[in-house]
Amino acid sequence: MTAVYDALFATATTHPDRPCLVLDDGVTLSYGDLDHRSACLAGGLVERSVTVGDRVVVQVDKSPDAVALYLACLRTGAVYVPLNTAYTPTEVAAFVDDADASLFVDDDVLASLASDPVDAVAPRTGRDWAAMLYTSGTTGRSKGAMVSCDNLVSNARALHDAWGFTPDDVVIHVLPVFHVHGLFVALHCAFLSGAAVRFHRRFDPDAVVRDLRRSTVLMGVPTHYHRLLDQSAVSIEDCAGMRLFTSGSAPLLAERHDAFAERTGHRIVERYGMTETMILTSNPLDGRRVAGTVGFPLPGVDLRIGDADLVEVRTDGLFLGYWREPTKTAASTTSDGWFVTGDVGSLDDEGRLTLAGRQSDMIIAGGLNIYPKEIEVVLDGVEGVDESAVVGVPDADYGESIVAVVVGTADETALADACARSLARFKHPRRYVVVDALPRNAMGKVQKAELRRTLGAP
Repeated sequence: MTAVYDALFATATTHPDRPCLVLDDGVTLSYGDLDHRSACLAGGLVERSVTVGDRVVVQVDKSPDAVALYLACLRTGAVYVPLNTAYTPTEVAAFVDDADASLFVDDDVLASLASDPVDAVAPRTGRDWAAMLYTSGTTGRSKGAMVSCDNLVSNARALHDAWGFTPDDVVIHVLPVFHVHGLFVALHCAFLSGAAVRFHRRFDPDAVVRDLRRSTVLMGVPTHYHRLLDQSAVSIEDCAGMRLFTSGSAPLLAERHDAFAERTGHRIVERYGMTETMILTSNPLDGRRVAGTVGFPLPGVDLRIGDADLVEVRTDGLFLGYWREPTKTAASTTSDGWFVTGDVGSLDDEGRLTLAGRQSDMIIAGGLNIYPKEIEVVLDGVEGVDESAVVGVPDADYGESIVAVVVGTADETALADACARSLARFKHPRRYVVVDALPRNAMGKVQKAELRRTLGAP
């Protein structure tokens, strides 16, 4: 028996005075400070009768206490279930119900949660359940991906080694802490090495540029790099002390990759992963980084190209399955035990992976997954709408932007109002197009590929 908390946060014991989170206002929390804060929040969980295996659903703003609450769940053995802060109350209620949560924590609850510290750490085996993150299938119905202690620890160690983290690193953290990239990838790499984290509550290009001169690592999504190029005067001099820039969660345009290298002297390390698998591949820390590719499998990851050119993997970082969805879990696994990612890709002679896109129609905008069906259901409920189709088209800033194609007589105001009432802002279409009919094939299926081709121009 071991404890995932101890495995990921051992610096709190070995070097408690080392700086951990450096806030925008200059306040610094040491590893010991964050450890104590997590113990106090663990006491609050225990007071509310949260026990090992209970789901704690969390929708809070990015803050040190948000990180401490995640650590408190690891400490007590509760299952941490983070939600996007943009979700509406209706969406949140559905997640709380689906997770059968023992406790829902918003900012008000978090502020009142601290109690006498519980320093004990619950022993957990590698296959014990540690977290659940909601992802969606092509139908748009959210599925809870169950993440084990092994998933967290094995992937953290692989990335820590692959990206060369040391105690001397300083990580610029501009990501949300409600998904894998910001919560697990960025924080775990820092925690394992005892590195300091410059903890930005939001992405501000000018603030990031100021921090580049006193940092070594930046993890971002393509939108961040686009904005650093377009909205700041980032230069080679600013990045002289930096050793690593990584990008993930969405494809990075090759021309932006090259432009960033010309401006800063650094080639971004692109990588690839999923909620269900953690990070699978990375371009090398030392070696050739090829724009438009996502690199080589990490140690401990087996990867192959299966039927229909779909990427299939085996790894210790593989999730436990979809919560209460055994049929969908089985459908995502081949007969010989490989997970089918749903991404179309190819391997070159060196084993470097290039992705061609999703087999499904999922849209990725600003690093966030958006499922068209969920938006279409809202639009189809608007008076005057006969039917709708939602697609993603290329966008230089966000990677993709959402376009809603509607058949009927409803006007744009009514459509936009319906989306505002029912959907988080990042799911709102950027454009509404009214047509006489949707393109279909001989079987009656809407041809979204044709819509993407015709709507791709702004």
